[in-house]
Amino acid sequence: VRLVESGGGLVQPGGSLRLSCAASGFTFSGYAGRWYRQAPGKERELVAAISSTGGSTFHADSVKGRFTISRDNAKNTVYLQMNSLQPEDTAVYYCNAERGARDYWGQGTQVTVSS
Repeated sequence: VRLVESGGGLVQPGGSLRLSCAASGFTFSGYAGRWYRQAPGKERELVAAISSTGGSTFHADSVKGRFTISRDNAKNTVYLQMNSLQPEDTAVYYCNAERGARDYWGQGTQVTVSS
């Protein structure tokens, strides 16, 4: 079982990034997908979530209107499109797949927003 995030990096304020999370080793289409982030000295927080079919999504108030979660079950991948990035978005972003008691995590990808 693996979740591998990619797409992080350094971006200027107002810029955009697209994170990807590729799943393997399990039936990803049966799992809810989530993106969390953890900034230095802060607790991990839920950023966005998407149902197994993609028909339902959630975005935290702090990112609503700027970030969009999506998924492509044919590619076993969940995405996080991040626009209008701000310095407070700087964090390690983690992908999560959950189905009942089964809960899988990626290793995280660093996003740094700085001029």
